[in-house]
Amino acid sequence: MEHADHGIQWLASWPDWYAALTFARGIGPEELAARLGAVPDLRPGPLSPSEAWSMAMDAVDGEGVARVGTWGDWSFAVEHGQPAGAELLAEVSRDGAEAVHLDPQPDHPPKQFAYARDGELVCCFALGEELWRGGHHPDFLLPELIEAKVLHPDGGHARPEDEPAPERERRTLEVLERRFGLALPRRLAADTPLPAYVTGAHTR
Repeated sequence: MEHADHGIQWLASWPDWYAALTFARGIGPEELAARLGAVPDLRPGPLSPSEAWSMAMDAVDGEGVARVGTWGDWSFAVEHGQPAGAELLAEVSRDGAEAVHLDPQPDHPPKQFAYARDGELVCCFALGEELWRGGHHPDFLLPELIEAKVLHPDGGHARPEDEPAPERERRTLEVLERRFGLALPRRLAADTPLPAYVTGAHTR
């Protein structure tokens, strides 16, 4: 498959995309875990996805398990269970950092995107619903979305109504991949044991 191991476009057709992803540029993976509310002195060691899911199932309300690493310029967290990045993205991006959150929302679609920089939520939208955008600068990615023919210059959708959802989402992921230089090999998200943290301590 063309995008199986490059960038993030492969996420659109990954049937097992259940864990949220938080990327951060300007900080390392340990600091990313700390900003996601890592519980002090609780590091379960390298965990596989199945081990992380099992641990997340036993976590208390508001806590999850984040497997962390780096790829390219970005640190990343694969968030199993409660995704702390959804609520703490501005905190993750403080002090000049950048952060991107992708949430597959398997129980409450559509999939969600958000981008924060230097402590501020810049923009956010749902994949497939890019015409409804939020954040302090909702039009931040509008030029790229128009250039990729995701949106018309007038702000409406440029895609045919019968376009399959995975292809629709892939196009938007391609915009994010190019704009931010995001990449995450499938093996790291789906198979590789990674350093892990229990997150959500900020919500206690």
